[in-house]
Amino acid sequence: MRSGAQTLALLASPLNCLILRALAEESKPQGELRRLAGSPAQTTLRAQLRRLVEIDAISKRRRNRFPGMLEFELTAIGRELLFVADVLEGWLAEAPDGPLSPDDSGAKIAVKALVEAWSTTMLRALAAGPRTLTELDRVIGPLSYPALERRLGAMRSAHQIEARPGNGRGTPYAVTDWLRQGMGPLAAAVRWERRHLPQETAPITRIDTEAGFLLALPLLRLSDEQSGSCRMAMEIQNGGGGLAGVLVQVREGRVVSCATRLQGSPDAWASGPASAWLAALIEADKDGLELGGDGQLARSLLDGLHEALLGDGVGRRQ
Repeated sequence: MRSGAQTLALLASPLNCLILRALAEESKPQGELRRLAGSPAQTTLRAQLRRLVEIDAISKRRRNRFPGMLEFELTAIGRELLFVADVLEGWLAEAPDGPLSPDDSGAKIAVKALVEAWSTTMLRALAAGPRTLTELDRVIGPLSYPALERRLGAMRSAHQIEARPGNGRGTPYAVTDWLRQGMGPLAAAVRWERRHLPQETAPITRIDTEAGFLLALPLLRLSDEQSGSCRMAMEIQNGGGGLAGVLVQVREGRVVSCATRLQGSPDAWASGPASAWLAALIEADKDGLELGGDGQLARSLLDGLHEALLGDGVGRRQ
C-alpha cells in the first residue's frame, strides 16, 4: 500500500467510524459502545477495538467500581483520525449519484476502488490523461491484465472514471471530478499516517506527488484576472531525493496545462517538504512553503487547492 491507503482502508469499515464517533463526547463501557455501534458480533467488535487500541486511536481501562468492565476513550490521535473520517464522509456525500452514507455498501466499494487505484499507481497513470486498458497494462507492470480490468471495472462502477470516445483501438477512460476530489481524504490520510504510524506507512514518492497535483489542479477555478505559470514542487526524501511536482499554466483563471517537467522560468513558484504541503492543502496554512515570483498567483493556487479538496463541498466538517 502507498502512503495513506492503510488509513482509508481502516476507515472503509463502517464499524471503525461508528466506534470513533460514539467515543467523541465521552468514554463508554464496551456494552454501551456495542449498542451504539449497531450491535455487531462480539468477536468483530473486539477485533476492531483491538486494532484501534494498537494504533493508539482509543485507550481502554477497567472501571474501578466494576473490575470486570472495560471502558474505552478516544485519544488525541483518535480525534485526528476522526477528522480523516469526516473528510472521507464529506467526499462520499458528494458522490455523483447522490450522497453515500459510510454504512452503505456503495461507500465501501468506492473507498476500496480509490485505495486500490492509488496503491497500484493506476491513479498516476490516469492522472496524465485518458487511457485504454491496453495502455494501462503497458505502463503498470506488477498487475496482470485481468487484475487491471477488475480494478478499472470497480472504478467505473463507482463513477470514478468515465468512458471517452476512442479511435477504435479500445475505450479510453478519464477520471471524473469526484475522483479528483478524492485527493482530499487521501491527503488527510497521508498526514495522519506519517504523524502516527511512521514505521508502518510507505514514504511519499515522486509518483504520489505527481498524481496528487495532476488530479487536483484541474478542479481549480480562479478569478478571471489570474494568468501565468507556477512551479509547484515537493521535496522528496527517498529515491534519491530532489523535487517532484508540476509546472502549471493558468489562463484567465483556468488551469490549461500541467506538466511534470519542472524546468523553465515560471512566473511563480511554491516549494517545501511534504509536511508543509499537507498543512497548506488541509489547513490552508502556507507558512511552511517557500513562495516566490508572482506571489498572488502562487497563493491563489494554494487557496484554490485547499478549497477544492477540503472546502465546503468535501471537508465541510473540518
